Amino acid sequence: MNVNFQIVSLLRIALLAIVCLFSATAYADDLRRTKAEKVGMSSARLERLEDLNQRYVDEGKLAGVMTMVARHGKIVHLNAAGTYGVDNDKPLTEDTLFRIYSMTKPITAVALMMLYEEGAFQLSDPVSKFLPQFRDMQVWKQDHYEEAQSQITMHQLLTHTAGLTYGYPGASPVDDRYQEADLLGAKDLDEFIDRLAEIPLLFEPGERWHYGVSYDVLGAVAEKITGQAYGDFLEKRIFGPLGMDDTYFKVPTEELGRFPTNHRWSMEEQKLVAIDHQEPLNRSFTTDAFAAGGHGLVSTIGDYMKFCEMLRNGGSFNGSRILSPKTMQYMMRNHLSATSNAASSRDMHQQGVLRGTSFGIGFGIVVDPAQAEVISSPGTYFWGGHAGTIFWIDPEEDLVAIAMMQLMASPWPFRNEMGVMTYQAIEKLNRAK
Repeated sequence: MNVNFQIVSLLRIALLAIVCLFSATAYADDLRRTKAEKVGMSSARLERLEDLNQRYVDEGKLAGVMTMVARHGKIVHLNAAGTYGVDNDKPLTEDTLFRIYSMTKPITAVALMMLYEEGAFQLSDPVSKFLPQFRDMQVWKQDHYEEAQSQITMHQLLTHTAGLTYGYPGASPVDDRYQEADLLGAKDLDEFIDRLAEIPLLFEPGERWHYGVSYDVLGAVAEKITGQAYGDFLEKRIFGPLGMDDTYFKVPTEELGRFPTNHRWSMEEQKLVAIDHQEPLNRSFTTDAFAAGGHGLVSTIGDYMKFCEMLRNGGSFNGSRILSPKTMQYMMRNHLSATSNAASSRDMHQQGVLRGTSFGIGFGIVVDPAQAEVISSPGTYFWGGHAGTIFWIDPEEDLVAIAMMQLMASPWPFRNEMGVMTYQAIEKLNRAK
């Protein structure tokens, strides 16, 4: 009896090992892993990043957090700490699905630049070429509205200089109009555009940088150009070719067990609070909603790393060419140089973007790491999401870093601390290869 039991147990262990080996091999086809020392980093020092993750969980600042770091195209760090939520003790795993909110925007930037490469539009084209509702816009002038002096261009949408905002409560009469219009409660992109075009611009197109719904408008432009639903376009042209099988606008019913709780930090109670089933920003990730190009996607940390690796590798990954390296180079330049002024810098800082940074096409760009007051390199590009998800790509060090969590409007400096723990693990600078 004992002998038979031992044989069955050994067979089960062997079968499990084969399954694990197959899974690891399949995963490695897309994202290769290696020891940190092989790419000029320290495994021991990277453990400090694991300690950081665990500290945030132990202190009750995060229910769970995952981090991933790659250098020279190879994964050197992957760590998960904590659980799915304060109301769900399931441990975070590699296949956990996260609301990535504004980390949707870089994907939309890539999608539009693919269409640009195909000659579908010029950056100087007015958006009214595709969405005529924007042809005759008004603009807010301190205490009254006037006709806009120029039309919004595609470049201005891509660089957040179009005069659109996000409806920040009480920020301006224009923002108040966004609140009243309930834009994100629209049934589809067409209704969203119709509502938005009735609201005046916050400032003249091209006047300065201001974070807003530009990328949701770009999703609507993509639909008009391609004749496809925006989600279908992304699946066919980006997610499918890159093997991003777990990235979508709606969580499939059969995958809901991989979808964690979202949270907010209660200043009154000084603790994490589950947001239950009320999705912020009027966004439902479990029911049908329009594909919002600015904030609508759900993804895994591995899937987003595939997207980042495509960017790091000059527009291609796993045998699929998404963009030209020259297009990628153009996107990562400082596109505010012609319009940047004190107002742009003020807006960027007030809206949570680091000092010493500017904006390209779809990405924040580090211009001066010293002013940013966080270790990085000039030319590093990055962005984050409202639930605390973040990523950055450092071309100088050939490095990619991603963090996934679910905490809305996080008050914590996790991005800066993760930066320290990532860069201090570098033992050999890339230029010294």
